Amino acid sequence: MASNKSSIRYAKALLELAIEKNCVESIEKDLSQFLRTLKDSNDLRIFIDSPVVRNEKKIKVFDLVFPDFNPMTIQFFRLVTKNGREHLLDDIAKQFDQLLKTKRGIVTGTLTSARPLDDKLKAAILDKIKGSFEGTLELNETVNESLIGGFIVRIGDKQLDRSVQSTLSKLKQNLVK
Repeated sequence: MASNKSSIRYAKALLELAIEKNCVESIEKDLSQFLRTLKDSNDLRIFIDSPVVRNEKKIKVFDLVFPDFNPMTIQFFRLVTKNGREHLLDDIAKQFDQLLKTKRGIVTGTLTSARPLDDKLKAAILDKIKGSFEGTLELNETVNESLIGGFIVRIGDKQLDRSVQSTLSKLKQNLVK
């Protein structure tokens, strides 16, 4: 929990500085590339998280691996690393993205269905739920065959469960009573 709070604080500070210096898009692009690189290179993740590797060495690697990054992004990486919080960089990047989406009025959520949905059905679902939130909705789609049919929409701490699995579970509970 403490690391999440720290990540949010660092992300807020970076976002405020990026807004002040008018380089939000550049920082956003850098952090997105950083996350992709971490996803693709487990060795880099292990290197960053290693308590054995000195911070100076990690800073040099950031300079070499990300030469095209905005100087402010690299300076931020240096600061976080000098503070011994480099293991939070991936979470900070995710928190930055989330804060930026919130600032832009984008609400993120997840649409889980038993099988991939066509565009017409997705539009119908979005039409039904659009009144329950403010902003533009950005849904990540996942498939979970155990739902049998229907869908589950999660937005923030709210959930709309219209799955066959849930209906059958409720029916079973009612029958057992």
